Amino acid sequence: MTTTTSLPSMMVLGATGSVGLQALDVAREQSMRVTALSANRSVGEMEALAREFKPLACAMADAAAAADLRLRLADTGIRVYDDVCTMIAETEGEIVLNSIVGRAGLEPTLTALRTGRRLALANKESLVVAGDIVMAAAREAGQIILPVDSEHSAIFQSLGAGRREDLKKILLTASGGPFFGRTREELSQITVAQTLAHPTWKMGAKITVDSATLMNKGFEVIEAVHLFGVTTEQIEVVVHRESIIHSMVEYNDNSIIAQLGVPDMRTCVRYAVTYPARVAGDVGAIDWRTLGSLTFYAPDMDTFTLLPLATHCIDRGGAMPAVLNAANEVAVAAFLDERLSFTGIMDTVAATVAAMPDAASCRSLDEIAEADRTARRIAGEPIR
Repeated sequence: MTTTTSLPSMMVLGATGSVGLQALDVAREQSMRVTALSANRSVGEMEALAREFKPLACAMADAAAAADLRLRLADTGIRVYDDVCTMIAETEGEIVLNSIVGRAGLEPTLTALRTGRRLALANKESLVVAGDIVMAAAREAGQIILPVDSEHSAIFQSLGAGRREDLKKILLTASGGPFFGRTREELSQITVAQTLAHPTWKMGAKITVDSATLMNKGFEVIEAVHLFGVTTEQIEVVVHRESIIHSMVEYNDNSIIAQLGVPDMRTCVRYAVTYPARVAGDVGAIDWRTLGSLTFYAPDMDTFTLLPLATHCIDRGGAMPAVLNAANEVAVAAFLDERLSFTGIMDTVAATVAAMPDAASCRSLDEIAEADRTARRIAGEPIR
């Protein structure tokens, strides 16, 4: 499918991950120009994508991977970097879609904003780790951040129905993950294979684990605080198993505006990179005749303890959300390596947060980075 609408050129960061590949699906669908690609260490996949999209530049996460890719692409004229921020600064492209996983996405987010690019953000850790700094950079650059997460995209769209000063609360939907309704005892026996079988969304391994623990939803609460200028008291998490309503906004007259659609990340990506236009794509429409019921439940915060812990961390402020994220990255990696149990993820993160109350006073990037390093060390010490 092609479009006659003039669309921006795009850089795709994290191009070989789940969201990155879906962003490239949108680029194919809409005949968008892709000027830059980045990936971690998937050199073979990056070579194939570079030869298909013919970007001006590519970046890899380390010098060895970059050297390998540079050799493979020697016949193309494509510049290859071992630093994604340098690539962003030195390469043309109107919109940066950041789908890098984890804390590593923060510096590219800041570089995109500081170089005046429109930012389509799928890297939630940028806002979790340093939300105040990221939002300040966006204001200074005169840019809005276009969220790619389905929930925040839905909120962004629903806020267009009213005045911000009339906002009462945000209703942030959650699928509930694959273990909805399980007890703590049942969760202690969960395997990696069971965890990666998400009932609705196709995602990478790390974010799928975060969805199963509800840590992902906790991160989304933190994101919403920063993106939409609300308090945690104005955010209510609602489990919606069908994943048709992607989130809702309630105004002070108790009217609720919702964004609905088939659960497919390409819709969110397309909206972010073509905003303010709405461009037709290949994702199907809801069939209301066969949809059936839409159900809603309260999240089990006694069992899935990382969700309320995330609220605690953003309420404390400073580097506490960065501590939460760092500990979670360490714990999830250990779980995927089968060195930690599923419930051990929750216990490790909670213990790390409890050990670092002083992180609430950290405000600068250097202080946040030091808190991040300390949290990783504390979280990793008991894991063998």
